[in-house]
Parts: sequence; structure tokens; C-alpha cells
Amino acid sequence: MLLHLNPASGVPIYLQIENQVKHYIAARALKSGDALPSVRTLAADMRINPNTAARAYQNLERDGLLRTVPGGRTYVAENPGGLLKSEKIRRLRPYARQIAVEGTQLRLDPQEIVNLVQQEVDALEVVDERIGNPDK
Repeated sequence: MLLHLNPASGVPIYLQIENQVKHYIAARALKSGDALPSVRTLAADMRINPNTAARAYQNLERDGLLRTVPGGRTYVAENPGGLLKSEKIRRLRPYARQIAVEGTQLRLDPQEIVNLVQQEVDALEVVDERIGNPDK
């Protein structure tokens, strides 16, 4: 798993880690049961505070995307998509609102905003096909 952290971006490091792990799971670059680096290893590799790495992992575990087993190993959860549809929509709505607000402030046509989101979904599907997802 290759993470790119940008301390100057204004986005907290733990959120950058969370977002990138979520992206890898959505693109199926990380699959159920795949092991992630330990908190200490991730912190050392990224040159960040171990508490920052732990916070990202804890949040991802709380969201049901990761599971930690006794002994400290962390894995992608067996069924990361096991939430009710209403809960998935509830979690996604703030991001959709943010995209809508940003696009409107940039004076993009509503259809251009929708097309941009569709392009990103399509890009995830292309990554999924490249790695040969047997689920499709």
C-alpha cells in the first residue's frame, strides 16, 4: 500500500490516510483479508506520529472497513460494504453536498458536476478491471 501524504494540504494527516485507504478498498486494490502495515510501521515509513496512524486505523475500524486482531495485526474487513443502504447514503451525503457547493461556487453547470463524479466512479471501475476483480 503506497500512501502519499501532504502536510501542507491543510487536510489532517489522519484524514489523508483514511481517504487513501478507502480509495484503495473502493478500487479493490485492497481486498478483504489483506493485511495492512502495523501502526508503528506505517508511522515510521510515513515519518508521522504513531498516534496519527492509530487514529486513522481506529476511525476506519469504527467505520467497519478494517479489523484488528489480538497481537496488533490489522486487516481489511471481510465485508466492508455491510452497512444498510440508508446508512451508506447518510455517510455519503456530506461529501455530495461539499461537491455540489464547490462546483456551484466554481460556477460549473450542474450536469458538469454530475459528469465529473461519474468520471471518478468510472475510473474506479477501470482500476477494478485492471486488477482482475473476480466479483464482476
